[in-house]
Amino acid sequence: MNTVTTSAPVPTEFAAPAASVARPTGFVHDTVAVFARESRPLVRDPFSVVFSLVQPLVFLGLFGPLLIGASGGDAAGTLQWFVPGILVMVALFGTASTGANLLFEMQTGSHERTLVAPLSRAALLVGRALKDVVPLVIQGTLVVLVSVPFGFRLDVPGLAVGLLVLAVFGVGLGALSYTLALACRNRDWMFWMVHQTLLFPLMILSGMLLPLDEGPAWMQVAAAVNPLSYLVDAERVLLAGGFGDPSIVGGVIAAAITCALGLVLGVRAMRRAR
Repeated sequence: MNTVTTSAPVPTEFAAPAASVARPTGFVHDTVAVFARESRPLVRDPFSVVFSLVQPLVFLGLFGPLLIGASGGDAAGTLQWFVPGILVMVALFGTASTGANLLFEMQTGSHERTLVAPLSRAALLVGRALKDVVPLVIQGTLVVLVSVPFGFRLDVPGLAVGLLVLAVFGVGLGALSYTLALACRNRDWMFWMVHQTLLFPLMILSGMLLPLDEGPAWMQVAAAVNPLSYLVDAERVLLAGGFGDPSIVGGVIAAAITCALGLVLGVRAMRRAR
C-alpha cells in the first residue's frame, strides 16, 4: 500500500532552490534572511514607527511640565534628567511586547511553516530580535530631536553611544519576550499577564519618571536590583556627554547581561519549538 505524506508549505522567502540541500546555509546568512523578512512590514508601513511614539511623547508632554514646575522652572536641567529616561522607556515598551507578534504567528500556523524552512533555529530568534533595534533607534532619535527646541542639550556622540547601549538591551529584552511567547503559545492571556505584571514595576523602580532618592528603603533596594536603574543612570550621563562617569559601566553591564540572558534562553526555546 502506498503512503502519501504531506508537509507544511515553506514561506517563499525561505524556500531553498530545488538543487540545493535542505539544511541551514549558515548562521549569519540565515539571520540576515530572517531580519530582512521581519523588516518588510516596517518598510511597507513606516508610519507605524511614528504612531508608536504616542505613548513616550505623552509621558514627555505630561510629566515634563510637572517636573519642571517642581524644579523651580529649570526646563533645560529637567529635560537633561528626564529625556534619557524616556529613551529607556521607548526601549522597554518597544521590545517587551514584540513576543505578541510571534504568538500571533504561532496561533495562525505561520510560525510552524517557518520552522520547516532550511534555517538555523538560532537565526530565527536572533534575526527577529535584531529587527526590533531598527524602530528603537528611530524612535529614540525622534524623541531627542523633539526635545531640543524645548531646551534639551544634544550631545551627538553621547546619543550615538546611548542608542548603541539601548540596542544591546533591546535585543536581549526582545529575545526574552519571544521566549515568553514560546512558553505561552497555548495561553496567550498568560503572556499579557506576565507582561503587565513585570513591565510597570520595572519602569517605576528604575527612576526613569521620578527620582527614587527620597523613596522608602525597600524601594531603593528594589531599584538596586533592577537592571533598568543602571541603564537609566548610564543614559543620563551619556546624553550629557559625560563619558568618564563610572555609571556608564553599570549600564553597559546591565545591557550586556540582559542581552546574553535573553539570547541564551530564547535560542534554547526556539530550538525546542515544534
